[in-house]
Order: sequence, then structure tokens, then C-alpha cells
Amino acid sequence: METLMDRLTTSEAAVAAGVSVPQIHRIIDEKILPEDLYSTTQMRTFRTDACILIAFYFETAESLTAQARLRTIRNAMAHCGSWEQWQNCIVEDHSITVRFFDIWKGVEERLHQLMRAREMVIEDPEILSGTPVIKGTRVPVYDIAAAVDSGTPKDRILKSYPSLKDWQVELASVYAKAVPPRGRPKRVSSAGGLQGSITKKRLRTPLSGR
Repeated sequence: METLMDRLTTSEAAVAAGVSVPQIHRIIDEKILPEDLYSTTQMRTFRTDACILIAFYFETAESLTAQARLRTIRNAMAHCGSWEQWQNCIVEDHSITVRFFDIWKGVEERLHQLMRAREMVIEDPEILSGTPVIKGTRVPVYDIAAAVDSGTPKDRILKSYPSLKDWQVELASVYAKAVPPRGRPKRVSSAGGLQGSITKKRLRTPLSGR
């Protein structure tokens, strides 16, 4: 991956690692990760490669003991430092061999989705008073995400919002998970009888290269 998000918020890390936000907090509270992979100054943020180890810890919970997973994390950190090294990282511990490629690939794919979702959304004070909308439309991204998460069929959403593409509907849900709206959303009726949510403007942290 040529460009990575340098630091991830708790919600972004959850999306990239494929886990829940409570699991992300557990990683910190139980000191599962080495401290140089995250920061708790002002707010909790994570290095991108931390998501590989977070995904590993929870994906292997049924096959490895907590002690074995912690030992593997320590051994991996001693040999794998760059994003390219994680791709081919292999850790051998007693009779256990852990190859990180599949986990690395899954995290990389979710990071690509996350960055595409962030690039898809704009906040313009001239468009719905700054409500986050899908670029090139006046469609609030959280309305689409709410419809997806409520189980509304994609074809029905596309019929109600003909200006949207299939991939934009999918990424709307990714964006809402990574950048949850502040406060309790107000439920309103929208086009086609779908239920949407109107939220206050939320400032976003910029992406940075790596």
C-alpha cells in the first residue's frame, strides 16, 4: 500500500482490524499491545500496523491461548517493523507457526475501504449546512448508512437515491462506523420511505501519508 493513514482513531482502528470498538478499548485497558503502537495522550490513537496485531489477537482466540497470543505479539514485534515486513512476517514459537500474511491482507483491504470512504464524503457549509454528504450529491452519508444497517435492500436504496452508485452505498456504512456521528441522531423520513438520520456537523481528522 503506497499511502497509509498514519494514525487511526479508536473507531477507525476497529474498522481496519475488523473488530468492535469495545474490543479496541480492551486491547488498551488490558495492555495487550506494546505501548509504542498506540497513544493515550488526549485521545486514544493507533499506529496502522497495530491493527494487524489486534486482528491477530481476536481472530486466533479459539485456537491459541491468551499467553501464546501475547508471546507471539512480542516475538513478531521483534522481527517485523515495516508494513512490507508484516506482509511476510512468520513467527515460530515451540510447536506453533504463525504466518501473518492473511491477517495483513485483510487489514490492508479494510484500510483501502476506509480511505475510499473518507475520500467519498465532504462537508461543505453550502450543502445542507455542512452535513456530511456523499461527494457529488446532496445525500447525507449517515442516512444511507442507517438504511444499510437497518437491513434495507441495496436495490431499494439505489432506487430511492438514483444519484448513488453501488459502491457508494457500501462505503457509506464503512464511513459511519469509522466516523460515528456525535450525539443521538434524529430519525426522519427520507425519499422512498427510507428512514435516515440527521446529525450535527462533525469535523474530521485529516489523513496523512506514511
